Amino acid sequence: MIALTSGYQRYTTPWRSLLCFALLAFVGAEWSPAFAMQHKGSTRHHRITHSKPAAQPVAPEPGDTRNDLPDGLSLLSNAAYIYDETNQKVLADRNPDQVQPIASITKLMTAVVVLQQGLPLDELIEIQEADVDKLRHTHSLLKVGTQYSRKDLLLMALMASENRAAAALGRSAPEGPDGFIAKMNAVAAQLGMEHTHFEDTSGLNGHNQSSARDLALLVHFAAGYPVIHAFTTTPQAVIAPVSGGRPYLFRNTNMIVRQGQWDVVVSKTGFINESGQCLVMQARIDGRLTTMVLLDSKGRFSRINDAQRVRKWLEYRLTEQTKLGQRDTKSKTLSRRPS
Repeated sequence: MIALTSGYQRYTTPWRSLLCFALLAFVGAEWSPAFAMQHKGSTRHHRITHSKPAAQPVAPEPGDTRNDLPDGLSLLSNAAYIYDETNQKVLADRNPDQVQPIASITKLMTAVVVLQQGLPLDELIEIQEADVDKLRHTHSLLKVGTQYSRKDLLLMALMASENRAAAALGRSAPEGPDGFIAKMNAVAAQLGMEHTHFEDTSGLNGHNQSSARDLALLVHFAAGYPVIHAFTTTPQAVIAPVSGGRPYLFRNTNMIVRQGQWDVVVSKTGFINESGQCLVMQARIDGRLTTMVLLDSKGRFSRINDAQRVRKWLEYRLTEQTKLGQRDTKSKTLSRRPS
């Protein structure tokens, strides 16, 4: 046993010495100033790669610190226009004439031109390669070669903001896509939309631009078409190509419409990087028809939250006005009593 132990020690001692020497040399080099400077980046990368990532807190929605809106109203949208259709009065605005990209709000004008032309809604339109988005490469459930009625394409464009459907609507028009876009710009001019310009039918082109005040005119005009009212306020629909194919469920891009708690007349959302989150709506709030345009809002739900803020502000405002009217009536009644 002793012989085995001493033999083992004689066999392993040189390797132990060599290992210890190498370890000491490495440790000395690792903690020397020169080594630390040379490998500072790699050491940090090693720590990040192998360390457990810290939990990221959810950032609260930033508050509105600007004071350009009436008291009690706070919005995150960089441009806004709130209009009382019943009394024909501007209730609040922010940068109303600021020109900026409007993304899929464009599809409202696309629908207006289709309906103005009186094109048959039951006509079948085949999805072609020309309808595929080659600018931003957005996804679509509409396969090239499938056929849909013009009515279904309108529904998908307005409800689910289907870009390929909007492209097919313009491309299949008798005057072709360029002539259709020219009519979109002509209608905008007729409506007095002085800061508006269109270059495609879907809104994917960042040069589709307008202002909050102009879009309020478009919403007001579009509300006169029952088809636009019906399609923009449809929560969801299952649609299949008429030529045979898989049906898909399409949902409204506006959460407010899907929840069904508002009396909405017209609705359309929009988003590309250049435009930020956008939303236009016309709704009845406490019996009054109100148009709201909310543009360039930062954050996924900020445009919806802004719309909720507008509604609460309007409801509070109407409540206070009612109270004030009741107080005035009571005061006048008391003043008329004989002494």
